[in-house]
Amino acid sequence: MSTENSETRTFRAPGRVNLIGEHTDYNDGFVMPVALNFSTWATVSPLDTRKLQIFSENFGEEDEVEVDLDDQNLAARKHWSDYPIGVAVVLERAGYRLRGAKLRIRGEVPIGSGLSSSAAIEVATACALVANSGLHIDARELARLCQRAENEFVGARVGIMDQFVSLFGQAHKALLLDCRSLEFKLLPVPDNVRLIICNTMVKHELASSAYNERRAQCEAGAKHLNVTALRDATLEQLEQHRSSLPEVIYRRCRHVITENARVLAAGEALEQGDLHRFGKLMAESHVSLRDDYEVSSKELDLMVELAQKVEGVYGARMTGGGFGGSTVNLVRNENVEEFRARVSEGYERVTKITPEIYITTAANGAEEVSHG
Repeated sequence: MSTENSETRTFRAPGRVNLIGEHTDYNDGFVMPVALNFSTWATVSPLDTRKLQIFSENFGEEDEVEVDLDDQNLAARKHWSDYPIGVAVVLERAGYRLRGAKLRIRGEVPIGSGLSSSAAIEVATACALVANSGLHIDARELARLCQRAENEFVGARVGIMDQFVSLFGQAHKALLLDCRSLEFKLLPVPDNVRLIICNTMVKHELASSAYNERRAQCEAGAKHLNVTALRDATLEQLEQHRSSLPEVIYRRCRHVITENARVLAAGEALEQGDLHRFGKLMAESHVSLRDDYEVSSKELDLMVELAQKVEGVYGARMTGGGFGGSTVNLVRNENVEEFRARVSEGYERVTKITPEIYITTAANGAEEVSHG
């Protein structure tokens, strides 16, 4: 890729929804996300100086954010610009010298809904900065660098799933990812179903601290079981150590171990076109997240309960980190409108909150959408 001063290029990176495999990615486990037809766009043009000028169309701020790429003291300040700046900082630290750039960002991934607006902005930014600088970076490496930006600069200890599927997702396919080896398999999502995401419109404040706490609990469990990560542990091993493990650590480990098994079983179900089995595994996943991992909320539980009563629903579960956010539902095409009406009305009646319901399909990963 080469760039000239007059060039303006635009890149798109999608958000994602995770069908099954929650809180397994940072345990070196298995996940099954799809890229969504909600995206973030980053339009980039070169600058003659080593500065980044970043503007977002979404946050109603008139001023752009400007940083110097040679500033060694750039730090997060709890602002939306931490994500693109973090990507630039991590690229530079990894030895990729960036050209100055004007970056305009526009996103349609709902923020705080558990659909990974953060990964979408990171990946769109990374693609734009790499192209603008005439660099070539392998997509797996780019996913790792974007994850590192969120881990080390923003300070959220996320796994690699979100950034990976934002780069590697494909239309009409779910992506079964081994988060240790980064090997993946694309599996067919049948045309006779839609993915419906129900946004509870609730995000509990403790989400970020609780996420980091869960991660620490998993690490403590892995250490106790003498394995590199919980992905290497079996239920049998866990039961052998049950008496010496604190109850809360035992339950966190049980969720991760059983969830990894569910993801692999769900992969087989999709390959066989067995949506009833797939949906049953989704339901088991939700119960495990609610009871063993304790990351659900009364709003998420209500959404799942309402969904399970609608005809044509194969499966429903919370998705994302938890404590609010969204559920994901696998629904037969002919029942989509009934689902939307009944779940929306039922949720609003109980909570007095109007949910947002998104009817989506699996989409392609990041790509350049205009050049010049």
